[in-house]
Amino acid sequence: MIRSTIRALTCLFVLSALWPAVLGAEGAQRPSPGTLLWDTQSPLVNKADIEDRTGWTVVNGSRLENEEYVFAGDAVAENQHITAVFSSRRGSVSIYSGADLSRMKVQFVPLELKGRSASITNCTVLRNTDDKVILEVSFCGGAREDNCSAVFSFGSSETIAIEPAANMKGISLLSPIEYGVVPSFIADDLIFDVGQYPSMDTLHVPCENLFLGLLKGRDDMLVATWPEGKQRMRLILDDAAENRLVESVDLDNDGKSIFLALLHAPGIWHKEELKPSYLEKDVAIGWKRPFPGKWTTQLLEAGVKTTFRFRESKQEIWRAVIGYYTYPVWFEGQRAHYRLGKKIPPGGISLIYCLERKGASGSPASAVDILEQTLDKDTYDRKLALQSRANLDLVRPDSRIDPDDMSRHAARGSCPVSTCAVTRRLGSVFEAGQERQRRKYVEAGIEDMMYFVVRHRNRIDQYMDFAREMTEFLEKQGKDKPALKPFISKMQTIAQEIPREYDRLKDAIKDLEYAAGLARQSTALTQEKRPKNPGLFSELGEKWRSMGGAQDDLVREFHTTTRKLFQEAGYGCVGLPGAVEMAEEIRRRCAACLSNPSTYEIWPDY
Repeated sequence: MIRSTIRALTCLFVLSALWPAVLGAEGAQRPSPGTLLWDTQSPLVNKADIEDRTGWTVVNGSRLENEEYVFAGDAVAENQHITAVFSSRRGSVSIYSGADLSRMKVQFVPLELKGRSASITNCTVLRNTDDKVILEVSFCGGAREDNCSAVFSFGSSETIAIEPAANMKGISLLSPIEYGVVPSFIADDLIFDVGQYPSMDTLHVPCENLFLGLLKGRDDMLVATWPEGKQRMRLILDDAAENRLVESVDLDNDGKSIFLALLHAPGIWHKEELKPSYLEKDVAIGWKRPFPGKWTTQLLEAGVKTTFRFRESKQEIWRAVIGYYTYPVWFEGQRAHYRLGKKIPPGGISLIYCLERKGASGSPASAVDILEQTLDKDTYDRKLALQSRANLDLVRPDSRIDPDDMSRHAARGSCPVSTCAVTRRLGSVFEAGQERQRRKYVEAGIEDMMYFVVRHRNRIDQYMDFAREMTEFLEKQGKDKPALKPFISKMQTIAQEIPREYDRLKDAIKDLEYAAGLARQSTALTQEKRPKNPGLFSELGEKWRSMGGAQDDLVREFHTTTRKLFQEAGYGCVGLPGAVEMAEEIRRRCAACLSNPSTYEIWPDY
């Protein structure tokens, strides 16, 4: 009796010191560091009974130094972000958000035991300290050959690491997911809307290191990451007649670990119907961002689902060829606003979600944070296309450059000037009759334009090489995999848009010899001030602008087509498991091409 009383008082002291929220103290906050391992003392029966911890005991790490701990009930591991319940009777691991213990958000089961009667036969504590809990868990489906195991690791962050061990060939994550998202930081995200696949029960999707599940209720987001490998992912849809959901995410894990995190905030994602009444007006919607971050959505532009990041205020922007228009999404305070028009029309659903934080200390962890925490640096850098995004951010094409500072800004890697901008600035010099005294200024501007043209020509050549190599790849795939001919033919049709556009504009884009001739003629006008110089330079300026504008147009078309191919490969393989590997290779090649942008390309998150 005395020993049990002492043990109860000790447990109560630990609880009150470490986990006040577990005891139900209203408004109490759990401490940021630390993990805790419980023994429920008897197997749990109901999914909701984890809030009643009467009789549970804390597994003290010091007790494990000289002996193996044997659980009398079920193991429960938790920190301030997540709680994981290892249910011995159900043979599964139920994961709850630390902010909401009333509802299970994700359930893990070995893929080979999914839908079968199973149990957890053993739970071995490999480590139990204040900052880490590691458990090796054995699952059994009845027959000996069904036995498998995995190692689960918990630290103080939002992430659970699951490393498959003996015989485990895959995992299944059961969760009420409304939308599945395969993010891309170099092109546009794939968003899988279950409602668009009424006749399908399984979606085969590209497996690209990161997956987001936007959970029913819109307050939670599942983040899953995994290292490079030959994993295969499927979204299994439920059989509901209406309002279907993704029932589970099934992953053939290729023997590699998977990392899971639950991100929680009221309104962490939002779905907005873009009504016809939104056309050509500012619309403030009811949703407000719950925390600072880089909130994004997808809107239809030039037939491609294009990623737009919400800006901090309403702005007029410029995009090559499209021209000036009101940027379509922004915040005023915390409230989201839309401005949709003919160039970006309303229609369909706009999903709003956040992949990256803005560095604010009050922001919760983001999907990018989880990616950085769980994957090696090379994979992280490649996935986020960090160098490409950094280069693009150097100078935006709508930058305002002081004409007197123009030579200092000679593109040199980011190409911030254009034939249009420079010829208009230099035209004012000729109109003022200052071409001779400002000769170095004019020559610097012409040098900038030549650099601009050379960069554009090089970029055009890169796209043409990409299209040629893609066509060769698809032709070979067509010979090797005749059963996938419809998918391959669609990819070929898109890829061929690039050489077709080149043929349409090749006369207008001219060549480098033509540009060099314009440069010589323009420079020659600075030798002597003459009355005819303004008119002569005006004619040359028109030729510069015509050539540069055609190159802008072509690069934009190439960029849009490549992003379209990137998207359609991802969506086109959902009903074709044999096409997924090919789709991933197509997307890899597209991403590599898109990773070397010209500043004047249309760019998502622009």
